[in-house]
Amino acid sequence: MTIDARAAAARPSPFRWLQLAFGIVCMVMIANLQYGWTLFVLPIDAKYHWGRAAIQVAFSIFVLTETWLVPVEGWFVDRFGPKIVVLIGGILVGIAWVMNAFADSLVLLYAAAAIGGIGAGAVYGTCIGNALKWFPDRRGLCAGLTAAGFGAGSALTIIPIQQVIGDFGYESAFLWFGIGQGIVVVLVSMLLRAPVPGETPAPQARLQQTTRDYTPVEMVRSPIFWVMYGMFVLVGAGGLMATAQLAPIAKDFKIDAVPVSLIGLTLPALTFALSIDRILNGLTRPFFGWVSDNIGRENTMLIAFGLEAIGIYALSMLGQDPVMFVILSGLVFFAWGEIYSLFPSTCTDVYGVKYATTNAGLLYTAKGTASLLVPLGNVLASATGSWQSVFLVAAAMNLVAALAAPFVLRPLRQRHAASLAANTAAAGRIPRLTNPI
Repeated sequence: MTIDARAAAARPSPFRWLQLAFGIVCMVMIANLQYGWTLFVLPIDAKYHWGRAAIQVAFSIFVLTETWLVPVEGWFVDRFGPKIVVLIGGILVGIAWVMNAFADSLVLLYAAAAIGGIGAGAVYGTCIGNALKWFPDRRGLCAGLTAAGFGAGSALTIIPIQQVIGDFGYESAFLWFGIGQGIVVVLVSMLLRAPVPGETPAPQARLQQTTRDYTPVEMVRSPIFWVMYGMFVLVGAGGLMATAQLAPIAKDFKIDAVPVSLIGLTLPALTFALSIDRILNGLTRPFFGWVSDNIGRENTMLIAFGLEAIGIYALSMLGQDPVMFVILSGLVFFAWGEIYSLFPSTCTDVYGVKYATTNAGLLYTAKGTASLLVPLGNVLASATGSWQSVFLVAAAMNLVAALAAPFVLRPLRQRHAASLAANTAAAGRIPRLTNPI
């Protein structure tokens, strides 16, 4: 790196904060495709009587297409830039909700879900990748802020959507919000771009980061990737097993309708717990991302995943008390959503920025893999006759991932860095690596 380039890198462009804001806006606009879906299930069933289970297949299709196609969409981003991919994604999510408004068969509903999943994945993967590239110095925080737009963004429009459904019907809600959200994403996409050399600062001295760029093929041949993938699946599935079954668990505990008074509010226990979900699930992403920027990725994983294990276990022991159910479910939500900031940040730390969108997208498919394991929670509960076994398995999964961070992932990364340094030195070049924590 030349002296001029180093000086430029020391003065990163303030434009990157606008890029971060653009990405967050796009994420907020697609959040309802996942988190607002629950508002439409009952109205659709009331009109067509397809059955809730059949209607919810559309949601599963959405999740799978939203996660498993992100690497493909990331490949296009890394080669053609973020603008065109988010533009197409915005068009697709708008089309999907317009199709939902007119869907009079399950086939059409499922097709709309697939189109919406492809569009949402294009926007999600691109915006996360762009944050990773623009902020090597605050990678965890900014990936977390971007992911929070998706995790908590629907909170801004849940009440308006409910009002439109109540006053004009769910078809109008799909149509109006679909067109509106799609237009916003398309317009904002015109402002997105990747950084050019000199617009971003140097990597953090206190974090183990490399400027060696690894292709997706090189990454999937690396054991570090598969360790992270396994950890992602464990935490994702463990958290989902506990949180996805929150309503039936509260009902079985006979506390779902018991009033709980906290922070000046009084709500039924289940309603209170579900209300906290969106807030804490969004807050945790930038919070733990910021923590990881300061104390290291593996240290943060140990703390967060350990808290998740403790929270799930405590919920199994104390959750029959309504107040503890609300508090502990909040802890579970808070210690779970950070996977969407920690793993993309770590992936880019290890494998570089050139292919960051594709590489992070490949790792993101672990969310889809984890979702396939969630139904096993119901099977386990039915086989054992209680939720206790589900809690124990979920807590154990998080504990394994927590311990794997310092005892498996960190040593692998240290050996990887040492090997790269040795190879670079042997080739007569000075490696640009910072010291691990």
